[in-house]
Amino acid sequence: QVQLVESGGGLVQAGGSLRLSCAASGRTFSSYVMGWFRQAPGKEREFAAAIRQSGYTDYADSVKGRFTISRDNAKNTVYLQMNSLKPEDTAVYYCAADRTIGGLLSGYWGQGTQVTVSS
Repeated sequence: QVQLVESGGGLVQAGGSLRLSCAASGRTFSSYVMGWFRQAPGKEREFAAAIRQSGYTDYADSVKGRFTISRDNAKNTVYLQMNSLKPEDTAVYYCAADRTIGGLLSGYWGQGTQVTVSS
């Protein structure tokens, strides 16, 4: 089993930056694909970014060029650096883990951390 705990959310001004962290338990962190999803009020949860075991990354078009996902296997932690934040980035951000990218939605999930971007 894998337990995930997100942190780093908060209130920021449009154009500002924020870094989210996801601490994972377990002995096989490096064997998992890690990802970030977000859910805005009244909308479905959507993919934001993912990082494979190899370090290869993938981003949604809406965040490409502004967000950067990274992982530190020694610390069992994945990060999401968010720059040039927009009001539409406001959402609860969730950390996810699975053996494959395709399985992220049905894999392990954290409790989420709130990100609010003011105009």
